[in-house]
Amino acid sequence: MPRTRHTTLNCSPGCTVEATLELFGGKWKALILYHLFEEPVLRFGEFRHRLPNVTQRMLTNQLRELEADGLVSRTVFPVVPPHVEYRLTDLGKTLKPVIQALKTWGDQYAHSAEREKKTATGSVCANHRKNR
Repeated sequence: MPRTRHTTLNCSPGCTVEATLELFGGKWKALILYHLFEEPVLRFGEFRHRLPNVTQRMLTNQLRELEADGLVSRTVFPVVPPHVEYRLTDLGKTLKPVIQALKTWGDQYAHSAEREKKTATGSVCANHRKNR
């Protein structure tokens, strides 16, 4: 089923947020972009290695959508077997602070969730034990 695209970006106060999330929303697009920030050129197999839980079909679809949205470029080399490389476009590179902010927030969330889990189970880390 094709995605519904925004024709205008002033339809509601949150319309631009929704349109932005459509570009890299979902489980895999943000991770694809993140890995392209870490390694500027990746082949399909390298994505499969970095994202072991994604199916080949889903990865193909997500890469095609990122390419259609102008965030990722795809270069096919005419060799056997086919050699395809993916890299960020200039527009895709502008998402780096957004993806980095998501990672930073996620790191902080994971740390606080782990701390709350330890507190709920009654375990206390060594730093807190000596202060009792």
